[in-house]
Amino acid sequence: MGEQTSTGAPRLPPLRVEDMRQEWVGILERIPGAGLKGANFPKNVLGALMHNPDIFGPFMEYWVTSKLKMGFSIREQELIILRMGFLYGCDYVWKHHVPVACEFGVSGAEIEALKTAPLPLSFSAREYALLRLVEELVDHRTIRQEAWAQWSGLLRQSELIDLIHIVSQYVLFALVNNALQVELEAPLRDIPGL
Repeated sequence: MGEQTSTGAPRLPPLRVEDMRQEWVGILERIPGAGLKGANFPKNVLGALMHNPDIFGPFMEYWVTSKLKMGFSIREQELIILRMGFLYGCDYVWKHHVPVACEFGVSGAEIEALKTAPLPLSFSAREYALLRLVEELVDHRTIRQEAWAQWSGLLRQSELIDLIHIVSQYVLFALVNNALQVELEAPLRDIPGL
């Protein structure tokens, strides 16, 4: 598991999301559910990413579209994202996605289970396979042959591609948050962290 270090101050002050281009606002409005909107809006990490607007817009379109089009339910996506947050030691990702996970049916006990190693067998066979494949991608930067043989058969071929996409997206978010010491927004500070 990664370790997040922080001196308290963000290394790159976020730009004001209130100054976001209207086209970007339209993209972000398509995010499923309410968990990343309103008071829980991840304005600090998005404000950090806005420092390069030429990349920000296309990445936001890719990120949101893939969330809507991939073969995983939002619940499955949130399990993957929370496990990524745990494995990368990223409280920002973790605390932002706990409310989203709850909104889409992940229980408090399941959320706690995602913070354990080894992963308990308390998830469905499909969810367990997804989470173990996430561990493979994070820990080994690939999926080793034994893990592929054991768990890939529970997913469609397109879902294996989707898994690599979502893991890659949240590696980016975790690294941005950890490396730039992005400050967590006040409404989320009371959520139990890692």
